[in-house]
Amino acid sequence: MPDYYIGLMSGTSLDGADGVLVVFEGDKPRVLAAATESFDEAFHAELLALNAPTPNELHRAALAGNQIAAVYAKVVAALLAQAGAQGISPLDIKAIGAHGQTVRHQPQRSSNEPAGAGYTLQLGNPALLAELTGITVGADFRSRDVAAGGQGAPLVPAFHQGVFGREDAAVCVLNLGGISNLSVLPKAAVSPVLGFDCGPGNALMDAWCRQHTGRAYDAGGAWAASGKLLPTLLASLLDEPYFSQPIPKSTGRDLFSQAWLAGKLQPFAGERPEDIQNTLTEFTARACVLGVDAYGKGSESLIVCGGGAFNTHLLARLQAGLPSLRVSTSDQHGLPPLQVEAAAFAWLAKQLVQGRPGNLPSVTGARGLRVLGALYPA
Repeated sequence: MPDYYIGLMSGTSLDGADGVLVVFEGDKPRVLAAATESFDEAFHAELLALNAPTPNELHRAALAGNQIAAVYAKVVAALLAQAGAQGISPLDIKAIGAHGQTVRHQPQRSSNEPAGAGYTLQLGNPALLAELTGITVGADFRSRDVAAGGQGAPLVPAFHQGVFGREDAAVCVLNLGGISNLSVLPKAAVSPVLGFDCGPGNALMDAWCRQHTGRAYDAGGAWAASGKLLPTLLASLLDEPYFSQPIPKSTGRDLFSQAWLAGKLQPFAGERPEDIQNTLTEFTARACVLGVDAYGKGSESLIVCGGGAFNTHLLARLQAGLPSLRVSTSDQHGLPPLQVEAAAFAWLAKQLVQGRPGNLPSVTGARGLRVLGALYPA
């Protein structure tokens, strides 16, 4: 009997949870079902608030974790309905890999920090999810890597290598979630896989769009395309020490927050909102281009996944910044953009169940390979 796994992902865009049911052929997933459950506006606002110190936050974080488990359970139910039509029962599913919702990410920043100085926090209640679904749950995938001196992120490059890696060419994979992360996959595995967070993905663009249009995101980047670039603001945004830090490195809303953006925008209060949006989109593209230029030279192509893959204006700006690479989306390579990260957490669940490492020290900076996550039996 094949081993089926479910992967669940809710990212820093705070828009909802994506899930897939997959069967693995080696390390390559074949997606059998997919489902999405959106977060309502109140829950989006609560998760955003919990990214910074807030009153009564321990109680509120615990309740939010329970709510995430409930949302995840709805996604699982939708996947199981599709699975049943294919003759797959819940008893056939080996485990669920649940990412949880990152609200703080503070890994070790340098080798000078003492052991145990870093942490990463993903809200969720995997015990409750196991109760609600009756399926074994794997969760807390990042903490062991951080405990081993790593960044705990990104964890997807090893999965990207198995799915998108090529023997004949080096490839870059760019995930555009709330934060952007890049995987550099060498030709024929002649050198280590690299991966790191480039900087903001959709987070700042979405926040500005929500504030000024009431829409959750700038569909297709059309609003940004209607504006013009503000070069002085772009230079200010790029004047952030994170971009010159060497890898391994990772980031999140802890740094690239709405408060960070508000400080940058103070001198530009009189500018048109659409011009700010155009500049934020260019900022996201430039941050990613900087990452490719620094570590992905010689790559043949850039494969884009995540919600940002649907922002055609952003993709055009990436292509303009990387004229020697072919920019395409992951659906052209066998896996739709909104399924890639969920499938990666199904893979991490498989690694955990089989007692195999899930991290890459060349990516996270951990002291070695580690089995990631904790299991909550059905």
